[in-house]
Amino acid sequence: MNGAALCTREVATCDSQTSIVEAAARMRERHAGDLVVVREDDGVRVPLGVLTDRDIVLAVVSPDAAAGKLYAGDVMSTPAVVAQGDDDIWLLARRMRLHGVRRLPVVGEDGGLIGIVSLDDLLHAAANLLDELRLIAQRQQHFEEKRRN
Repeated sequence: MNGAALCTREVATCDSQTSIVEAAARMRERHAGDLVVVREDDGVRVPLGVLTDRDIVLAVVSPDAAAGKLYAGDVMSTPAVVAQGDDDIWLLARRMRLHGVRRLPVVGEDGGLIGIVSLDDLLHAAANLLDELRLIAQRQQHFEEKRRN
């Protein structure tokens, strides 16, 4: 299982000049807790950073800043910590741990955004693996009983 297989392909994005108010509205509209901040480079969306709902709260609500005067580029986590499409699940988890992030934009060979993988995606994949391992023992017993009969 790799980043390209695990990632969500429909990614909520914005550019660095998107206002925080517009970014928050986009998050609400898309039911997303984050936006990948991208720049368009010859038709390729290149991740610059990630803007989370937490980033907005810490930048606007906590210091009582004027939200209308802030932009995604001012508040986003940067540089973007990204995963390559062929990174395996272990590398994805390690990169998240090392950088203290729960989401990784996934890029192709051209550096363009192909999706986003989250901690929840990794947990789901791990749970599926554990369930498959659990079934091994059941199948083994099934074949042993079948051979005895």
